Amino acid sequence: MKAIAISNQARNLEDLRKLAAGLELVGELSCHQGDLGEMSMLPTKDEVDVLLLDCRHGGSAPMSDLERLMSFYPRLNVILAVDQESPELLLRALRAGVREVIRSPLAREDLQAAFHRIHQKIRGTQRGDGRVLAFMSCKGGSGASFLATNLGYALARRTDKRVLLIDLNLQFGDAVLYLSDRRPASTLPDVTRDVQRIDMSLLKSAQIEILSNYSILASAEDPTQSMDIRPTQVEALLRFARANYDYVLLDVGRSLDTCSIQALDLADQIYPVLQLTLPFLRDAKRLFDVYRSLDYGVDKVRPLLNRIERTPGDLSLQDAERHLQYKVFASLPNHFKSVAASVNQGVPILALDAGSPVSRSLEELADRIAERTPAPSRGLISRLFARA
Repeated sequence: MKAIAISNQARNLEDLRKLAAGLELVGELSCHQGDLGEMSMLPTKDEVDVLLLDCRHGGSAPMSDLERLMSFYPRLNVILAVDQESPELLLRALRAGVREVIRSPLAREDLQAAFHRIHQKIRGTQRGDGRVLAFMSCKGGSGASFLATNLGYALARRTDKRVLLIDLNLQFGDAVLYLSDRRPASTLPDVTRDVQRIDMSLLKSAQIEILSNYSILASAEDPTQSMDIRPTQVEALLRFARANYDYVLLDVGRSLDTCSIQALDLADQIYPVLQLTLPFLRDAKRLFDVYRSLDYGVDKVRPLLNRIERTPGDLSLQDAERHLQYKVFASLPNHFKSVAASVNQGVPILALDAGSPVSRSLEELADRIAERTPAPSRGLISRLFARA
């Protein structure tokens, strides 16, 4: 397991480092000297399994700060090291979600037993937080926003799971227009500005509800309002959304900056959207080179080919895979009439034209992402008997 130790005293950190050294279940331990109340996020880029929080030698247990932090890290397990185990402290620790409290002087056996119990808990439970799916345009006009918004609709309708789409195209985001003509009372910059006190009521107040289980958090209409958004705020928002939704879809746009890279780092999968033309393949190749430099593996990057038409002499799927050195995850057909009607009316294509080939492809893609086996279609005889 990966662990991080935090203490505002250097000697305590060194003590924890020595105690944890050689423990079989601790694969990696990083140490940070500081005060938990001054941290907006954990001081580590990678996910961690265990937070070893030291409150010994007169330090107080910052329960309110710990509760806030754990709302962003739903899988985080906490070991609290304290001087005294008072009933009040234990009760507050339990309410905050802490299950391991060890008392000074720390013994190696106690620490090992705490890690063992956490390991058993992790093995016995499945990941309970949602999946973050980022959609990114390889070139302007790829259709990434249309696919992201309408795929969210398909996921929500076919799985009955909670779905949230966040418009992270900070300069020119217009995702909400693809599905609704309503305007939100507040937008992404308003939420990130108060992200340290975020709760579901704040998040819901800034959403446009498309279905009872599908909403959109819109980007600001004025690009200048998004200039102050910071990567740490994006991280906090995504961690909270992941903990409260089954699927969090991100419309990232096509710019690479600190905020978009932070979002891509946190995403479970990235869906770059492109078309089968040389300009798209050229830009996609440059983008995929960036993915490699960021150590995004082939399991994380899932290219989508959009607006496919079967015309002799055109580039093929195999040409794209050979050029990009990635397997194409899915292809979606071109059907201009139904897509244009959906975009112009601001209505999901599945609600407007369920029989469109684009609608059927979106449903198939939603089933693949959700790892859902669609119900087999009934034959003619079974349909006739059903009517009888």
